[in-house]
Amino acid sequence: MELTHKERILAAVNHKPVDRIPTDMWATIEVQEKLMDHFGVEEGKGEADPCFGLNGSVLSRGVQGILALWDKMDIDGILFVRPPYIGPEYKVENEITYNEWGFGFRQSPYEYGTYEEQIVYPLSEIETLAEAEEYNWPDPDWYDYSALPGIISQCGGRAVCCGYSAAFTYHNYIRGMENSLMDPVLNPEIAQYIISRISDFFTEYHRRCFEAAGDMIDFNQVTDDWGSQNGLMTSPDIFYKFYREPMQRAIDLAKSYNIQIFHHDDGDMRMLIPELIDMGVDVLNPIQWRCGDWDLISIKKEYGKKLCFHSAVDNQETLPMGSPEDVKKQVMELIDTFAGDKTGFILGPCHNLQPNTSVENILTLYKTAHEYGRF
Repeated sequence: MELTHKERILAAVNHKPVDRIPTDMWATIEVQEKLMDHFGVEEGKGEADPCFGLNGSVLSRGVQGILALWDKMDIDGILFVRPPYIGPEYKVENEITYNEWGFGFRQSPYEYGTYEEQIVYPLSEIETLAEAEEYNWPDPDWYDYSALPGIISQCGGRAVCCGYSAAFTYHNYIRGMENSLMDPVLNPEIAQYIISRISDFFTEYHRRCFEAAGDMIDFNQVTDDWGSQNGLMTSPDIFYKFYREPMQRAIDLAKSYNIQIFHHDDGDMRMLIPELIDMGVDVLNPIQWRCGDWDLISIKKEYGKKLCFHSAVDNQETLPMGSPEDVKKQVMELIDTFAGDKTGFILGPCHNLQPNTSVENILTLYKTAHEYGRF
């Protein structure tokens, strides 16, 4: 029996048989537009809506645009939604936009387009706890949670992820990477306070999201980027002492509403996998196996009954620099490895598809998944 897009995603996450490997796509705005031009997608032009996204990447158009593209490419997909922001107007100064957290972003051009780059870290210069306490922290009242059911109803029956909490990442955003890595050692009181404020905000924010639309939400993202190219960004002791508790708090809240946990974690974060399983993570993204020395067969054998693996098609070398045959070969190997039991795997790129990846390679990824990954 052929499953719907959402049924296929949820079956894989719940380790039930699927008719074929479910697929997902994350892509920059430039790649979304390139694919829409290729397929002649006209829907959604001029209708960009900040309430919808592909994880970290915004939609180049309204949700109808990405749904039309996914229909053309037969992609199952998970849509990320958020309540509309209705708080104080964002400040724009010297081409820098400051969001509700006080993070300052500037559009930075590069060869293929632009990236939104953070250049202001609002508490990077503080030296005392009192300065952190005096900061104008964001308020959960600054969002229209009542709009969520209507937003989700536009998702075309796709699986939906609502909400994002990442204490370590937001600590980076607030203090800057260097300070946030040193704080737990040199300024533990400041670190603990900042992390607590982040956790308190996201707890109340997500509680209101779940109250407004809990039975319409499939996943909540409780995430962080712990991995570097080789090993963790910080020591496991720092993770356990400062960040594990706020992550567990977020996971427990979502689970209390019967919402499953999507965990995105770039890089070589292998040593945390057993801990994440114990904490209640259901989906692990992105299996960035070029970072470190992953034994994918052992990873599936050891953790495949408890985790659904998401993505894993290499975005550092294979997709941007490999041939279509390289992409095809890798997709087939990943399906053999992660879906040998015919479930527990959602296939896609290991992060946002970049503009230096050819349309041919992207189409090969999904064509191979649809043909080789059919059971």
